[in-house]
Amino acid sequence: MNLTLLAAFAALFALPAAADGVHITDPYARVIGPSGVALFRILNQETSDDTLISATSPDAGMVMLMNDHADANGVMKMTDVPDGFAVKAGAERVLASAADHVMLMDLTRKIKGGDTVTLVLTFQKAGDITVTLPVDNTRRSDSGTGPTPYDAASAK
Repeated sequence: MNLTLLAAFAALFALPAAADGVHITDPYARVIGPSGVALFRILNQETSDDTLISATSPDAGMVMLMNDHADANGVMKMTDVPDGFAVKAGAERVLASAADHVMLMDLTRKIKGGDTVTLVLTFQKAGDITVTLPVDNTRRSDSGTGPTPYDAASAK
């Protein structure tokens, strides 16, 4: 069999399912001292809206859903988002630097570039999705569409 065809066939099976469920693509974290940030893309492949309502991590004493935005004077402010991040059916939401993101505070161990952190994302409808995030302190780009070895999806 042609090796190129075989490689293409194998790559097809490595892709996450394109239908149903909530998908997390291209997740990564940046860590500075005792805190960090988790960034990723959420794709809602369901027929109804869903909301990321909370997150936990064995690697952090506290995890919060946060948003960075400029106030009326143009000063950047970071605020807690207690209602979570809504994701419309068939749509996506990008968690990015200086925007919506997940804060990791009071890290439970020393974490450096190249390590991974575990994050459990809780969605109102899809339930829990456990994600392993590579720590990349040099990356400054938003999460892409994947696939990456760290992508995850709900059980639906």
